[in-house]
Amino acid sequence: MNRLTDSTASASLSNMANTRLLLTKMMLNDGGEEELVLRSYEKDGLKMVIFYLMVVLSLGLVLLLIYWKPELECYLKKRRCALYKAEVVMIKDHYGHASVVKVDYIFLDDVSTAEGYNRHVYHDAPVDVDDTTVLVTGDSPTVRYFDFQQIRYIWDAQQYTFRKLEDLSSGTRCATIHDEFPGLSASTQAHKRLLHGLNSIVIEVKSYWRLFIEEVLNPFYIFQVCSIILWAFDEYYYYASCIFLISLISISVSLYETKRQSRTLSDMVGSLETNISVCRGGQEFEEIPNQNLVPGDLIAIPPHGCVMMCDAVLVAGTCIVNESMLTGESVPVTKTPLSHQEDEEVYTPENHKRHTLFAGTHVVQTRYYGQAKVLAVVVRTGFNTAKGELVRAILYPKPLGFKFYQDAMRFILFLAGVASLGMIYSIIIETQMGAYPGKIVLRVLDIITIVVPPALPAAMTVGTVYAQNRLKKAGIFCISPPRINFCGRINTFCFDKTGTLTEDGLDMWGVVPAQNQCFQEPIRKLPELPRSQILVCMATCHSLTLIDGELMGDPLDLIMFNSLNWSLEEPGQDTTKYDTLMPTIVKPSDKDSFMSDEVPFEVGIVRQFTFSSSMQRMSVITRTLGHNHMEIYSKGAPEKIASLCNPDTVPENFQPVLHTYTVQGLRVIALAYRPLEAKVNWHQVQRISRDKVECNLTFLGLLVMQNQLKPETTPVIRTLLEAKLRTVMVTGDMIQTAVSVSRNCGMVHPRDKVVIVNAHPPDKQQTARIEWEYAELPTDIDIVSEQDTDIDSDAGQDSNASSPLLSPGSESRMTAVKGYRTVNVSDEGPRHHLAINGKSFAVITAHFPEMLEKICTKGTVFARMLPEQKCQLIQNLQKLDYIVGMCGDGANDCEALKAAHAGISLSEAEASVAAPFTSRISNIECVVTAMREGRAALVTSFGCFKYMALYSFIQFVSVLILYTFGANLSDFEFLYIDLVITTTIAVLMGYTGPYHKLVRKKPPGSLVKVSNLLSIIMQVLLVGGMQVSAYFYLRSQSWYEEPPPSKDLENVHSWESTVIFLVSSYMYISVAFCFSKGPPFRKPIYTNYPFLISMMFLFGFSTFLLLLPLPEIEHFLEMKELHEKSITFRLYLFGFAVAFAIMSSFMEYMIVDSSMLKPCYKAIKKRGPQNRYKVVENEIKNSDWPPVGQVTFPTTNAIHVSDIHVEMNSQSAIH
Repeated sequence: MNRLTDSTASASLSNMANTRLLLTKMMLNDGGEEELVLRSYEKDGLKMVIFYLMVVLSLGLVLLLIYWKPELECYLKKRRCALYKAEVVMIKDHYGHASVVKVDYIFLDDVSTAEGYNRHVYHDAPVDVDDTTVLVTGDSPTVRYFDFQQIRYIWDAQQYTFRKLEDLSSGTRCATIHDEFPGLSASTQAHKRLLHGLNSIVIEVKSYWRLFIEEVLNPFYIFQVCSIILWAFDEYYYYASCIFLISLISISVSLYETKRQSRTLSDMVGSLETNISVCRGGQEFEEIPNQNLVPGDLIAIPPHGCVMMCDAVLVAGTCIVNESMLTGESVPVTKTPLSHQEDEEVYTPENHKRHTLFAGTHVVQTRYYGQAKVLAVVVRTGFNTAKGELVRAILYPKPLGFKFYQDAMRFILFLAGVASLGMIYSIIIETQMGAYPGKIVLRVLDIITIVVPPALPAAMTVGTVYAQNRLKKAGIFCISPPRINFCGRINTFCFDKTGTLTEDGLDMWGVVPAQNQCFQEPIRKLPELPRSQILVCMATCHSLTLIDGELMGDPLDLIMFNSLNWSLEEPGQDTTKYDTLMPTIVKPSDKDSFMSDEVPFEVGIVRQFTFSSSMQRMSVITRTLGHNHMEIYSKGAPEKIASLCNPDTVPENFQPVLHTYTVQGLRVIALAYRPLEAKVNWHQVQRISRDKVECNLTFLGLLVMQNQLKPETTPVIRTLLEAKLRTVMVTGDMIQTAVSVSRNCGMVHPRDKVVIVNAHPPDKQQTARIEWEYAELPTDIDIVSEQDTDIDSDAGQDSNASSPLLSPGSESRMTAVKGYRTVNVSDEGPRHHLAINGKSFAVITAHFPEMLEKICTKGTVFARMLPEQKCQLIQNLQKLDYIVGMCGDGANDCEALKAAHAGISLSEAEASVAAPFTSRISNIECVVTAMREGRAALVTSFGCFKYMALYSFIQFVSVLILYTFGANLSDFEFLYIDLVITTTIAVLMGYTGPYHKLVRKKPPGSLVKVSNLLSIIMQVLLVGGMQVSAYFYLRSQSWYEEPPPSKDLENVHSWESTVIFLVSSYMYISVAFCFSKGPPFRKPIYTNYPFLISMMFLFGFSTFLLLLPLPEIEHFLEMKELHEKSITFRLYLFGFAVAFAIMSSFMEYMIVDSSMLKPCYKAIKKRGPQNRYKVVENEIKNSDWPPVGQVTFPTTNAIHVSDIHVEMNSQSAIH
């Protein structure tokens, strides 16, 4: 029976294997933004023959189509096949973009080497020597793979699938890193290098020739080339030559900028080729180039530091590291070795970042014992490193999906449709005239170049280019220019607190000791603290270090330590007093006050458990000189420390006292300690798990610090509120502190109420639940008022100093600062703001998903948020169709900064890979600057697009009228219109700067907005009416004679072409004036001096051509002898031009922008799909929510949010 069962199971597995073997399609990285769909292809002889025949017949056009659409290569040249036979794979990413990648081979020396690359080697499972090799194809020692966006995927011959090549950063236990990687031999390293590739992040700087070819093959320039060829055949030699010259200049500038940016990025992420010492086993070390490193190498970090070229985990010694390249934060970070306490944990760079040296970071100093080396195991190399991932995000950015660009492409297709109608009309008219077929073809094709202007894409980017240059002058650097337009549509801005809204530095307020379950009187002068555990805790529980004789580290730790008047000494030569350890020593600077009869009072820091945002604490194990035991000291979030303490040592009034301080916006940290048993020695301490010692602690008290608001914070927040922009605080600080700061800076009005959302996970007693309660107690305002005076007076601050506290009436006393105006919101009724911490956010996400939309819509304060939770919040807001900005100071905000539509990092660096925008302005004023520039750039893009569209329609109407009589504009008339007028206007139109303040109204985000369509349609009708009127006025003249039909359609020297040319030239200038709108998003047009001067010159020259024409100019432009006609005729034509200008301006400013039509616009807009957040807001408004004072439990029939939410990305978020 067992045999039958085994046989059946074996057959079933065999069938499954055969099924998988024949698969032609698979999915990689399922469920995320890196999701890929693979389809396998191989050569097809018959298709190849047909393909080359098509290439010949199409004169190479098929090759061009394949260049633009790579997937066509698979359809035209290849056939589908099983994955294991694939020669190429077609890859479609999460956004639908297709790529074709060749499947290549790695030839290894022998099969056993290939078996060594089995992923199970990294996952601690033994390799079965008799088993089929996972990576090797057949019996030959080869590995099939392909590279996509710098990531390598290899063929798994056991699973019949491609998979991502893994390294030590996934699935490897910490014990394995310690025990299984004593150093790789040179041969093993060489074989691994074949598989993993070189350890380098190289951004290819393409040659000018290659860039030129790629640029010319762009559809825009292909269209230009075809147009130039067409004009040359039509004998428009001057015009074709000028357009060719301008295109050449444009390409040259583009190539120079592309190469410069590529070289800048390459220099920013590249590193010098240096050598590093690697272990070959035992004590044997060898110097090799950094680029030869592979995962598993054991490297020695140089004593005087280096720039890391790989991600490596420390296994011996400590390092002081500057991570500003990756995080934008230049505060040195102490990296400690991975301890054996985490033997059973699976290593991940995110969870063990305090032990990981990341590529691109600068190791300033190393710490080691005696002659021992600081050792680290390489876990990731090349583009797989943390630095590599950031660089890949720049090289392969997530598509922004800005609706404006999509509408622009649709509008171009619409123009192409209009062109087709014009072509049909032209064919009918010219056929009736008996024109030559060749000329008919040329005229018909010429209509396409008129209706779809080749310069349209370039004109749309003018505003962004000017805005980027202005931002750079303001100290804001942008590595993703398309995001500037997003700044113009932002309706929600999220801010980190510490270092962003508040000062980086903290001021020491004092210490509140605890004894016998009671809090004692606060001690404000810390040097007067008696010799006690709370003093030692503050002196030792930190990560400070000496770099070139200067104390460096976390600002909070620096303030805490410096307030004690103690000194710190790094390891020296004399280590006999502390066994074999060379600890960091702290001791009082005033030795007379702290000196016993036997030994000096010195404390050595034996072991450090670094701060972790997920654990919300840090700890140190110390030994005081003369004591026979060690002690552990901890500091961290009050709630977390209290949970680790013996309940008998925590004061009964812990929560009320904590609330009293946090509600004032003070930074509160709890302190605790525990003596260790005397038998615990140094070796045990180095291997002990922190969970085993961070328990049953004795609560020591509270450390209280002041965190002042930056002087620019409140006026900027008020400016944003005035513009009806939602502001959100996302911080890792305590929720009460965050709520207080939100009130201080104006995010929450004094009359508004804050509801704290406390969500609890299910436990043995009851299911998950949410408790809703008000943040402030009835006496909180009184407490704040009293403490305001107390703190300011004790700190010795003058009356002009910024206060961290909220005093009654402070809202009304705020005055304008740096041009920002106070917002009067007293007419609005009290609103409810939600405040939630990270733990509750996680519970709601898991157990109350139907509540998440309302939480994100009404939430103003998100506290105790982990870095990944900040990113999740940004993504949830985007799903609600918010256009989200994020401003932070780097370190824990990188993920959120990249996820936001516009992320601004406050950093001293000129440019950082941490965010799309990097501001050297260390306050949030840069937010207002970026948004003003974004609005100006967006409005400029709209104006340029509308102008180019009208330019096309004006010329389209002109040529259709002229084609009716076999006439056309001359070569130089086209040049004057296209180059002198249109190009000048299109380039200078975007030079107008942003308006000086943000307004409530937001610029449109879509070209198909009713007002835009109405504007274009009305202007086109007016253009047609005026040109036709001018033509009929010409026919009414007694001296007018209709020209005879011309079969060659070359009648450029005619009265029709002269009149239409002169009248239409004014139209180009008039519509430019109409579409160059100033306030409320840009400065008035008269501030753009180059544009204003050019407009005046163009108007003056056109008037000169009409009213005072010189025979020489008439001859040059091939105009009729206008100077021979009466001045009355010319004045009437001038009247047509003036009438058009007046009527065009009237329609644009008095009709399209009329307040009377706004209700119509709104009514039409309401018929379309509403933003999701507006739907949620209406639901909240029509219900009694939030349920304050109640407890919410999950309902069995609760509708999951994914069942009712139609996910909308940024494409639909911008209207």
